[in-house]
Amino acid sequence: MSAFLGTVDNLGRYVTKHAMYTLHVMSLAYLSIRATVTDKAQGFRQILQVISAQIYFTGWQALPLISSLGLGVGALMILQSQANLSLMGGTHMLGSFLILMILREAGPLLVALVVIARSGTAVASELGNMRANREIEALEVMGINPLSYIVFPRLIGGVISVLCLAFYFNLIALVGGFFVTRFLQDLSFEFYADSLLRSIAAADIAVFFLKNTFSGIIIFAVSCFQGLSVKRSHHEVPQVTTLAVVHSIIFVLIFNIFISALFYMQQLRNLGVIS
Repeated sequence: MSAFLGTVDNLGRYVTKHAMYTLHVMSLAYLSIRATVTDKAQGFRQILQVISAQIYFTGWQALPLISSLGLGVGALMILQSQANLSLMGGTHMLGSFLILMILREAGPLLVALVVIARSGTAVASELGNMRANREIEALEVMGINPLSYIVFPRLIGGVISVLCLAFYFNLIALVGGFFVTRFLQDLSFEFYADSLLRSIAAADIAVFFLKNTFSGIIIFAVSCFQGLSVKRSHHEVPQVTTLAVVHSIIFVLIFNIFISALFYMQQLRNLGVIS
């Protein structure tokens, strides 16, 4: 009995700890938006410069990696799906399968992982070093609010970058992947394009925007929170960077699974399988 109560106690502490962490991250994102709206110390041009720099680093500089990843994933998906669907006589389902696997599932997750690895770590270590060097305090002494000058532009720039990268990834995977595999299989582009266009629905677009928008918010809110949690020592920076990666991956995975589950439950309701 005591072992059972101990397990329940540990589980309660674990849930409470992570619920408080989630609340703190969400509060940071909200306060940064609020500070930007209410605090006029920073001009629009200053904030726009930081947003542009974040888009350049997170979005533009990641294009070569996203291109290679999109081509590889798209080619593998098309080859495997075409080969297996042909054996089962389901070639007409090729577009539906690719939209399902690339647009809804693989695209948002792979782009989020790339952004976490490149930009989430950079943001966490940058803010951690700024905190350790007391640059955050220096900004506050000059009357500059760190939330509106540092956190908000990274959130907005991050979300814009993730959305653009996800759109680019899907385009490269679905179109570029086809041309990569064209030399290995007999599939006309007219049939392929028609199959994709007939398969895509408004719900797919909604899932695309929902997953990628919130993945961007999660990655940059968690990374900023971890970076700003450094006290005074540079030795803390690698630790908070690692925590930023771990927490970002866990939150993005949970959110993606939650949205996919909601989407498929709604599909089952529409089909009358569940009420």
